[in-house]
Amino acid sequence: MPNDNSELQPIDSIRTDYAHGEPLLEENANPDPIQQFDEWMRYALETKQPEPNAMALATVNAEGQPSCRYVLLRGYDARGFAFFTNYHSAKGHDLAQNPKCAATLWWEGLERQVRITGIAELLSAKESDEYFFSRPIGSRIGAWTSPQSQVLAGGREELERLLNLASAEYATTNNIPRPQFWGGYLIRPTQIEFWQGRSSRLHDRLLYTPNEGGWKIERLAP
Repeated sequence: MPNDNSELQPIDSIRTDYAHGEPLLEENANPDPIQQFDEWMRYALETKQPEPNAMALATVNAEGQPSCRYVLLRGYDARGFAFFTNYHSAKGHDLAQNPKCAATLWWEGLERQVRITGIAELLSAKESDEYFFSRPIGSRIGAWTSPQSQVLAGGREELERLLNLASAEYATTNNIPRPQFWGGYLIRPTQIEFWQGRSSRLHDRLLYTPNEGGWKIERLAP
């Protein structure tokens, strides 16, 4: 694309050759994608990748308009992948209308990416409570403070006013209840893809899909 500002570097000339990661081969991949994900996540933690649980979450509303934002992956098990948010947020409204979603994690230092496609469902109240009460007090008050995704007509001052109100209400107690409009979602995966950067754009891509009680592994062209 044309660039009228000669002081800016044209982004179409940026090149990165992914040549430092370990090959991702079928014979070395775990047959269970959750176990494979656990191996990669543990390595991301061990190697101190920045924000290793940052996850880009894509949703679609009733009109078919997609939307994407980062959330924090807060847990995973054989069922799928969990995150927490305000149910009245834009993503909450999207998932109430259309539970199909996708998520991506990217670890730049490892030249690795994981793509998750699936169906979101609400976590149990017990699981949401357990996570909520593990949060710092400020974060628990913040959940009561923010009408997430809504327009703040009064600007930042309105948010500060709401924070002051919530802080005053719970000033004498640490027993801050979980709002009924806040909790967790579980993404039950229908596909999980593991991507390992390789030289000359010939990346490794292994796709896991459910197959007769197990998982089928297929290699995708890069």
